[in-house]
Amino acid sequence: SLTARLQDIRVEQAKALLARQNQQDDPDVLPCVTLADVPAELSIPSGEEHQVGGMPATCFARGTNGLVYQQLVVDLPALDTELVELLPLYTEILPEVGFGELDYLQAQGLQAAVTGGIGANAAIRGTVNDVQQDRTVFTLSGKALSRNHAQLGELMHGIFTSARFDELARIRELVAQERMYREQRVTQAGHALAMAAASSGLAPNAALQHRWSGLAGIKALKALDDSLDEASALQALAEKLAALHQQLLAAPRQLLLVGEEEQLPPMREALTTQWADSPAVVAGKAFAAPAAPGQLNQAWTTSTQVNFCAKAYPCVPAEHQDAPALTVLAAFLRNNYLHRAIREQGGAYGGGASFDADSGAFRFYSYRDPRLGETLADFDQSVQWVLENQHEWRLVEEAILGIVSSIDKPGSPAGEAKKTFHGTLHGRTPEQRRRYRARILAVREADLKRVAETYLKPNQASTAVITDAHTLEKHPELGLERVKL
Repeated sequence: SLTARLQDIRVEQAKALLARQNQQDDPDVLPCVTLADVPAELSIPSGEEHQVGGMPATCFARGTNGLVYQQLVVDLPALDTELVELLPLYTEILPEVGFGELDYLQAQGLQAAVTGGIGANAAIRGTVNDVQQDRTVFTLSGKALSRNHAQLGELMHGIFTSARFDELARIRELVAQERMYREQRVTQAGHALAMAAASSGLAPNAALQHRWSGLAGIKALKALDDSLDEASALQALAEKLAALHQQLLAAPRQLLLVGEEEQLPPMREALTTQWADSPAVVAGKAFAAPAAPGQLNQAWTTSTQVNFCAKAYPCVPAEHQDAPALTVLAAFLRNNYLHRAIREQGGAYGGGASFDADSGAFRFYSYRDPRLGETLADFDQSVQWVLENQHEWRLVEEAILGIVSSIDKPGSPAGEAKKTFHGTLHGRTPEQRRRYRARILAVREADLKRVAETYLKPNQASTAVITDAHTLEKHPELGLERVKL
């Protein structure tokens, strides 16, 4: 019958597809790049230390095409838990409200007239020797044409020293906007959110990131937004934001300045005048993130027709001798097993692995995945594939070259300066970065097998998935704790 014939054709096509996916192409038809072609040195810019307005300032002379960049970097002080949870919302709100005698409309108009934008963020990173220790900083950033450097400095000084949290309707609007943006991220960047959730039990910085910008943060923001229909709740939020702001005003701070060489002296001179009457720094205890909760297995349920799967294994910090091999192993698995199993055969939009040295976590992920349990099984099978097979040196070399390419990839002159400054702030000094790169180049197949066997043990994995309730009900064997998003 026609139906039977069509079925036979589909079977034949499936077999042909599987054969093509498993076929080894001839790599010699393409030009070959080897480790011998990799430059010996990594170019990293250097800055000069100054005192500006009573604060340490690091200045980078870079070719910026007439732009100047300023950052105020504040060491996060010890805070109450309630204020810690508000920090990511505070960073979104701070540049969007009024300051001094200006309301938010006037402040926004002034920003648009003389700057290329002002923003804020908070960053926490584990140390290079211990992921259970960390450093957290708040950063206020801005850029402008060099002729507007003084106005940029005045704006940033005004925002930091005299931000207003009395415009309640504006705060309510910003919270609703932030909720909408973060809810959209669930389907746009669900793999990153799932990895953050899976890693959240392994290190304090990962746990805090999960609560700040991950799934736990989205859930908390939804609850906060729903509560703000009550005027008293909105007033209480404004008071907490103001209290957080006051604590940051008294914390240790420093400046980062980036511009062309002739732009830096007048910028330092203007900032010295502007910060002459800045709030005094009060010595106090630095912030330390609470301990991570440990291994977890969770399913976050929401309205979605696709899944996002992740597993995370506790490993080592950046300076550990096995960290480079774990970095290469992630690229090796992604290139040679996971892409084929999860995307080509499993039907997901993407899948792979990564090693996060900040949290010391080796992470598997899938993106917009029609499968759930099968993908989690593929993660485990990829480890067995590494251990049970002999692999061509060419494949290992390709993974190493991919990692080194991402390390050596040039950024903008200002971007490279910022990367160097913030890396050094968190212990990723130029010397450490060069040392890590050299260790990447020294990785061999035996190292990949050794770290896979040592760290990627099934009973040590944490699992997190984003799925819908109906799909989760079909997989009781996974034993995942259900969390409604």
